[in-house]
Amino acid sequence: MNIDYYETLEVSKSADAAEIKKAYRKLALQFHPDRNQGDKEAEEKFKAINEAYQVLSDEQKRATYDRYGQAGLDRQGFSHFSDMKYEDIMGDLGSIFESVFGGGFSSGGFGGSSKQNKKYNLDLEAEVSLAFNEAIFGCKKEISFSYKKPCETCEGTGSKDKKNATCKECKGKGQVFYRQGFMTFSQTCPTCNGKGTVITSPCSACNGKSFTQIEDKVTIDIPEGIDNNNRIRVAGRGNIDERGNRGDLYILTHVKEDDHFVRHNDDIYIEVPVFFTQVALGETIKIPTIRGETELELPLGAKDKQQFIFKKEGVKNVHTHQLGGMIAQISIRYPKKITKSQKELLTKLQEDFGIETKHKDEKFEGVFEKIKSWFN
Repeated sequence: MNIDYYETLEVSKSADAAEIKKAYRKLALQFHPDRNQGDKEAEEKFKAINEAYQVLSDEQKRATYDRYGQAGLDRQGFSHFSDMKYEDIMGDLGSIFESVFGGGFSSGGFGGSSKQNKKYNLDLEAEVSLAFNEAIFGCKKEISFSYKKPCETCEGTGSKDKKNATCKECKGKGQVFYRQGFMTFSQTCPTCNGKGTVITSPCSACNGKSFTQIEDKVTIDIPEGIDNNNRIRVAGRGNIDERGNRGDLYILTHVKEDDHFVRHNDDIYIEVPVFFTQVALGETIKIPTIRGETELELPLGAKDKQQFIFKKEGVKNVHTHQLGGMIAQISIRYPKKITKSQKELLTKLQEDFGIETKHKDEKFEGVFEKIKSWFN
């Protein structure tokens, strides 16, 4: 029997991955066997929506289904839930539930495996604040950080007698299991936090944490062109575990802003104030760059906020080492007040250009007449 997977999930054929996932969440909860115990119809519907999601959430399977239908999937060896054994169905449902709802749905009934929680991650992160120019041209920075290592007093056990008792709640498995309907779910043991053991006599040196924190410093080279929120990896300076393995230190950069230059990726922007007479005269002016200065030739008739690009005056890319550009945007300024003599000079200049302000411009005569007719 052919099943329309889009109809099963109640989505259109143009639905994107997010819409398909949302529809699956809604229907999976609605027809979950735990909510419909003894309802065979709901159980079959639950299997159908999982089969539909398994196809439509996979780009390759979805493309095959859209083009050839179920027949195309059969040729590729895709097994429908209706053709599978009960144990296989439970395994597939578990993997789908885990991907959509998160690890909390991993279960023994679904073939999920429990993982012992680590005491701490081996990799750690520190932060560094950089001035605008330090990020662009690079520098050396001393970074203060702290890392974890197993407590030497209790040898990383967290216990005074260096022995831990088996957790009675999970019996050392680190997971507790519970059954709902025909499915068995698992979750991290809340008593031992997944360790499988508990501390009965805490170590006084580490207060039962099993590790100590060591303050440290490292001096690193900040590469030229580093940007805000970039991460720099310092190998072998992270946390240490019981076996002597050590992780890496990752340094997150925070770059301060500049009062004049604005950075966007490898390009630098700057606003250049110019007086209106400089634009009228088409002057060449000096403007700053991050490495010094350059000249900007103002064309006659330049417009306010007009931009001018200077190639290779930007930031050196931290990976390719190619230079970005600088974009200078002019901001035309006008006087807020003028003296009598300045007004006379401007009036004389206006007259020299042949602009008669006391008489109507010929191109507007027809407009004035049209406006008058609106009120007749």
